[in-house]
Amino acid sequence: MARDQDTIFALSSGRPPAAIAVVRLSGPHAGTALTGLIGRLPQARQAALARVRDPRSGELIDEALALWFPGPKSETGEDVAELQLHGGHAVIAATLAALGSIEGLRLAEPGEFTRRAFGNGQLDLTAVEGLADLIAAETEAQRRQAFQHLKGLLGGKAEEWRRRLIEVLALVEAQIDFSDEGDVPDDLVTPALTKVRALAAEIDAALAQGTRGERIREGFTVAIAGPPNAGKSTLLNRIARREAAIVSPHAGTTRDVIELHLDLDGYPVTLLDTAGIRETDDPVEQEGVRRARDRAAGADLVLWVTDVAAPVLPPDALGDSVWVLQNKADLVGRNVDIKGSGPQSFAISARDGLGMDTFLVALGGEAAGALGGESALITRARHRQALAETSIALARAASETREDILAEELRLATRSLGRLTGRVDVEDILDVIFRDFCIGK
Repeated sequence: MARDQDTIFALSSGRPPAAIAVVRLSGPHAGTALTGLIGRLPQARQAALARVRDPRSGELIDEALALWFPGPKSETGEDVAELQLHGGHAVIAATLAALGSIEGLRLAEPGEFTRRAFGNGQLDLTAVEGLADLIAAETEAQRRQAFQHLKGLLGGKAEEWRRRLIEVLALVEAQIDFSDEGDVPDDLVTPALTKVRALAAEIDAALAQGTRGERIREGFTVAIAGPPNAGKSTLLNRIARREAAIVSPHAGTTRDVIELHLDLDGYPVTLLDTAGIRETDDPVEQEGVRRARDRAAGADLVLWVTDVAAPVLPPDALGDSVWVLQNKADLVGRNVDIKGSGPQSFAISARDGLGMDTFLVALGGEAAGALGGESALITRARHRQALAETSIALARAASETREDILAEELRLATRSLGRLTGRVDVEDILDVIFRDFCIGK
């Protein structure tokens, strides 16, 4: 970001009004600015009660807790100060205005505190991504995965792999440059290749975990599909426990895909309510049906909702991950088999809740089976691409007999791992990563 040497400040807590508001400063003038507001510099890393005054007029703004974190042992690696104020609009506005009047200070840009932490080596790129995911986490599974990446689940492993690669490269370089020295063994390439193959196997095992990490971030996608008037929107509202979709007895009410994010037993689930699938001459409804088919085909699971009294089988184009929900079971009597005709078929009433408990337990188990287990190393396409490039370079290296080419392949593998953690060639992706950060973080 521009003006990296400026001292930045921002509200780093939630939207006011609130009980507490945290205003954070970072940069070379943070200590001077804090002294200007409270008249002294508190003891490092100890909260101090202080009166906050406008340095221009001396007017008392608030009574707050002040904290001082001299760099480099701070969150950003720079001098950092914090004020924990009362969280009213007027208090915050007056404090920010007072800070803005001090020379050398400016309001932080979105994500600038975290970007400075990255630039000063306090966080690697995978930890920055973990922090972004932690802020955005809506379920326990997302929180757990994000926190582990913030604490180095992937970054630490990548650095270990990179260190081992550098050691292997050192062996090959020694073979090339110092093979005529008496204290250098005759064959350094063979042990180097043994280490390359072991490292490649570990990276390939990480890649073989599939896309579970990405799916935890994005959610287990469930599409509700079926013929018109089968009760799809009623089912969505029943699961959401609110009126998320319009319910009408008229066919074709739902024209576009309605998307709803849920926390189901701690796992993120995205529900898609789609248009009724049928043949129609209405061009708008035709577009809705096309979108319904496309979204259903790309979902992790399709709930095919049909009237129990006049069942319609799901089309083969939906694939194998289809559960049949025989809806309106309340209209044919309460002696209906709640589990339906098989483990992937349920008789329910979306209107009055008949059979819904059994179905939701099964749905929660399906989400847990798809997303559960140990936290995945790979949570983004960027991670997968960097590790795939590393794996390809290691595979070429493992079969290489020419020492100079072997060394070059190892350099390429090391560079790919460096891009993963942000050591090299990351300027082109920094803006993308920090784009969704809020001001004050």
